[in-house]
Amino acid sequence: MEIEQSRVLDALPAMVWTAKPDGHADFVNRRWSDYTGLDLDQVRISGWQAAIDPQDLPNLTESWRSILASGEPGEMEARMRRADGQYRWFVIHCSPLRDDVGRIVEWYAINTDIDQRKRAEETLRQDEARLTAAERDIRQTIDTIPVFVATYSPDGTRTFVNRTWQDYMGLTLEDAIGPSGKTFPHFYPDDVERNDAAWRVALESGEPLTIDVRVRRADGQYRWHTSRRVPHRDENGRVIRWYSVGIDIDDQRRAEEALLASRHDLGLIINTIPVMAWSARPDGSPEFFNQHYLHYVGLSIGQSKDWEPAGPLSEYWDLTAAVHPDDVDRLAATWEAILASGKSGEAEARLRRFDGKYRWFLFRANPLRDEAGNIVKWYGTHTDIHGRKRAEDALKRSEAFLSEGQYLARMGNLSWQVATGKITWSEPLYRIFEFEPGTLVTLERIASRVHPEDLPLMGDMVERAQRGDSDFEYQHRILLPDLSVKHLHLIAHRARNDSGHIEYVGAVLDITQRRRSEEALEKVRSELAQATRTMSLGVLTASIAHEVNQPLSGIVTNAGTCLRMLAADPPNVDGARETARRTIRDGNRAADVIARLRALFAKRATIVEPVDLNNAAADVVALFSGDLQRNKVLLQTQLADGLPLVGGDRVQLQQVIMNLLRNASDAMVAVDDRPRLVELGTRLGEDGKVHLFVRDTGIGFDAQGAERLFEAFYTTKAEGMGIGLSVSRSIVESHGGRLWAEANVGPGSTFSFSIHEYLRAESPPAHSSGAISAPTSSSASIQRGFS
Repeated sequence: MEIEQSRVLDALPAMVWTAKPDGHADFVNRRWSDYTGLDLDQVRISGWQAAIDPQDLPNLTESWRSILASGEPGEMEARMRRADGQYRWFVIHCSPLRDDVGRIVEWYAINTDIDQRKRAEETLRQDEARLTAAERDIRQTIDTIPVFVATYSPDGTRTFVNRTWQDYMGLTLEDAIGPSGKTFPHFYPDDVERNDAAWRVALESGEPLTIDVRVRRADGQYRWHTSRRVPHRDENGRVIRWYSVGIDIDDQRRAEEALLASRHDLGLIINTIPVMAWSARPDGSPEFFNQHYLHYVGLSIGQSKDWEPAGPLSEYWDLTAAVHPDDVDRLAATWEAILASGKSGEAEARLRRFDGKYRWFLFRANPLRDEAGNIVKWYGTHTDIHGRKRAEDALKRSEAFLSEGQYLARMGNLSWQVATGKITWSEPLYRIFEFEPGTLVTLERIASRVHPEDLPLMGDMVERAQRGDSDFEYQHRILLPDLSVKHLHLIAHRARNDSGHIEYVGAVLDITQRRRSEEALEKVRSELAQATRTMSLGVLTASIAHEVNQPLSGIVTNAGTCLRMLAADPPNVDGARETARRTIRDGNRAADVIARLRALFAKRATIVEPVDLNNAAADVVALFSGDLQRNKVLLQTQLADGLPLVGGDRVQLQQVIMNLLRNASDAMVAVDDRPRLVELGTRLGEDGKVHLFVRDTGIGFDAQGAERLFEAFYTTKAEGMGIGLSVSRSIVESHGGRLWAEANVGPGSTFSFSIHEYLRAESPPAHSSGAISAPTSSSASIQRGFS
């Protein structure tokens, strides 16, 4: 039976060895020997140490002594040298076999290749540091990895768990992290103290921790997991975060326990190892499937005990039925090649589960030969690598997303080792500089592309790098072979590579389009300024015509009246004299309007004087009463008593009141179904300013277009110029006030403005009086043109 056991263990696609109670190796299977190139005679006593990486040997030796001293199952990690000299990481699971009285009679161990997992852990840490900008994508990737991933703060507080962790525990992220996450009883009671003690030691020492514990699933079931926690340190060596990866090893633990429970029951061993094991005849026809295989395809041992090749299990040996259609031809060709060669082989393919879902597996097959070298049986395993393939695909997608993002952003990455001069570029950077991808990049070659006028910038960068400056940032141009110019933005910072040498890591952004857009925008702004100056000249001309129109009309009317009085028989000299005085008054008023408008548009300081707004409004009413009567408009005044004096220019404020009354009168010309009523009133507002309003019962306006009423040249009148309200708002705002319009609840609208109280030491408002949307750049031209 010993010989049969050795032959079977030799055929297993796993590295198995045994040791005496004192720890000295007494057996290694063929796979162990083939991997290391050492036979049993060479590994006895301590010869096996030659296969261990010298850097890992002290820790491995100490761990082996601790396991021997404890007499309990344990595991170790180390890099083992392959026969070709390459080292790969292995986890070594060790368990004792005891006799009936409990004495250890032998130790059993299985070496499991975890090199890819170790690389994945290292890649995860590197991605965390290098791809901070893509953290969201990485977290989505981590959430898809079928292992537990968690992070901890330096004091051991859990700060993140991935979706696999949450789904397994039945917890939300909020419940799992922070202080509440510490108290959640997810460990098996017998493992809590051991886990906590080991975790405290790791936190105090800052050394990585690997421990096997039983973890409770959301349905209450406990499963064995191996937890690997490693620290992440800053540049000063301080631990700033802990990363943890948990892998379900419950099936593996069960298999190990079954293996050690009975060294003679090989069937039980094969049925309980956490892989899908099988055996086949020399011609490749199936002979045996272990329990794990049966469970995957959905059959029990009882159902398959007396199966025939044409039975239900044969479907899963038929590649066309069980294997994914895209993988059938490749896997079949590999299996035929293995049978033809008579040598070990492996392949990857997707295998259909009992529920119809496909998962990735690693197919491995080894031949068992008799003493004459003839193949008597084939042994094989199907190892589930679905999680690994998902992680690899996620990593590839992440790298593709990063590359695509750099392409869309016209950005490339680089690293530069100052001491050696070695420069590494990303593919997008070759495209930016129009270099052949993969060709050697040197400072001299880069300088050949830099614009001659910007070469001093490059020299300054090299000098700063040689001094050891921590960061630098430059914008420069490059000149391409077709003489086109690109504008680039370089940002770099100093770091240390894995060898401890200083290197600069940076990014280069192609900002050519942005520069061209800025130049185009500047050209448009210049053209807009010129157009604005032209428009402002027209605004000024229209404003003068609008404001002078009424006093000129009064002058003409008074002159005609004066002539009629003088032509009467007898002449009305007194009336003509009074009319002449009115003509002089209107002429002075027109001149005053022109002077005030010139001051307004030339951005001269507004004259600030105490003004009684009630009296100023009354004067306007008296002046405009004739027009109101001709338009059959009834005017009601509601002038509040006790109002404070306001600070401003009396004539300009009267211009505003006059314009509001004229607009109110014009708004009711077409009203025939109701009284043409205008209300003019004043009041003290809640803001402490004096308010004046003009309310009419005219045609009103759309409330949504209220602001458009104050735009220059916008009018609702058939013969209007659209300048009065724009000028009025400019006057009010030059006084530090506000002019606005509101639609009435009934017919008509209300226009109001507010002016602040006069203060004795008051000075003109800081902003210009010319607030008619004419830019400052055109104001000087306007002032020069009309001074």
